[in-house]
Amino acid sequence: MLGKALVEFTAITGDALVRVLATLANPHRLRVVAALAEERTYVSQLARELGISRALLQVHLRKLEAAGLVSAVIEVSEDGKAMKFYEVMPFALHLTPKTIMIAARSLGAESDLEAEARR
Repeated sequence: MLGKALVEFTAITGDALVRVLATLANPHRLRVVAALAEERTYVSQLARELGISRALLQVHLRKLEAAGLVSAVIEVSEDGKAMKFYEVMPFALHLTPKTIMIAARSLGAESDLEAEARR
């Protein structure tokens, strides 16, 4: 996390706010962010730490990455295996009635999440 710029979600659009909050509303994803806040790691290690399957973890990591909350980099280990390391992106989300009011004004007619829920 060192050297990464802090992303502040203060002037966030309504649709982006819905996406970030919905992403963080899942207990597995909260645990992933908490674990990655301690240290960056790779999928197999993180899955063992959290007690969930790698496949399920990959689903949650993709959603966190799409929301801009985690990032990944592929590195080659000493034995030549490619390993994908994940780390949490520094972010701050300061919610007040005013920031929600401003974000709500920019909501699309139908948020991406509502459209996805109907599929």
